Amino acid sequence: MIDIEILNKLNAPTAKERLANLKAILPTTQFPPEVPEYINNHIHTTYSFSPYSPTAAVYAARMEGLCTAGIIDHDSIAGAREFLAAAELIGMPVTIGMECRISMDGTRLEGRRTNNPDQVGVSYMTIQGVPHHQIDRLDEFFRPYREARNRRNRLMIDRINAMLPELELDFDRDVLPLSLGHEGGGVTERHLMYALALKLTEKVGKGKAMVEKLGQVGMTLSDKQKAQMMDLEYPFYEYDLLGILKGTFVPAVYVDATDECPKLPDVVALCKEVDATLCYAYLGDVGNSVTGDKKAQKFEDDYLEDVFLCLREEGVRAVTYMPTRNTPGQLERLRGLCDEYGMFQISGEDINSPRQSFVIRAMENPLFANLIDATWKLIEHEKTWLEKCPC
Repeated sequence: MIDIEILNKLNAPTAKERLANLKAILPTTQFPPEVPEYINNHIHTTYSFSPYSPTAAVYAARMEGLCTAGIIDHDSIAGAREFLAAAELIGMPVTIGMECRISMDGTRLEGRRTNNPDQVGVSYMTIQGVPHHQIDRLDEFFRPYREARNRRNRLMIDRINAMLPELELDFDRDVLPLSLGHEGGGVTERHLMYALALKLTEKVGKGKAMVEKLGQVGMTLSDKQKAQMMDLEYPFYEYDLLGILKGTFVPAVYVDATDECPKLPDVVALCKEVDATLCYAYLGDVGNSVTGDKKAQKFEDDYLEDVFLCLREEGVRAVTYMPTRNTPGQLERLRGLCDEYGMFQISGEDINSPRQSFVIRAMENPLFANLIDATWKLIEHEKTWLEKCPC
């Protein structure tokens, strides 16, 4: 986490202010040496859910020694221009993209769980290497899906209020102001949980009172979670609380996503139109979580070859995955299938919490050199388009 005072400046209310503040602090900033192996193409910003604005995200990534970075927000690419502008000020090559949930209806994966913990028949995918002049086209395409998602978000707020009526959460008053929805940002379940965390902190307080309240609503905290709730000085207390609430409340209040998820053929056609790379995001079964932050759950491993057959049939030609989130056996099998089916491999590990490092240390392993090469190919693709169309 970067210095909190700098973070506040780089999280100023408007992109213009954020970029101006970055420009002002750069003359006195000493960045560490770039590490060629440190790349991350999956950084969330305040245009979905994150403690980092696009400007702050670029600064924080460079401050940790990354040689390049990539923006990925849920249902939104609205932060991309700011991300690019901040990167230009810092002198850091970057790549832009977004993440979306896609209905698998009509494919061989219809009604089957793939990489979505909350819902079967809906898969997470990323759109990578977006030519910069196509940002508005993607925003236009996903705007109605964001609006549909907010209709579902309101239904989930109603369910939270049914469970905790004393809090009286209101979507317009308590959730939307936490987002950049008014600027084309996405509003996710994390926004709902963060609003709930803020309201709980306001009503209950921190420390022992919070631990007791969480116990009263049926939550059993680990020693680590109890320690977090007792840490009254941590400036991102509600982020820790959000993480605790997410495991209990999201399954309890979740409403299935339907009309907010575009069909796979439509997104394949969109990516062909804008010349971007559509990627299936491999998750893999979770047993004993490699990172310790995932509950045990079955995903796509039992029928992973069916997943690849579906991708080939539907015109998806790339897979993105997170090397530190899977076992060596899972990665060996996945990478073998990528080679067999001719899938372009991309990597990035999602950043959306202040406790996370931007660094993917697995990239130090020469085994993943192809993922570093892929990042530079994405950047070169965007650069080539920029030279063709400097708009």
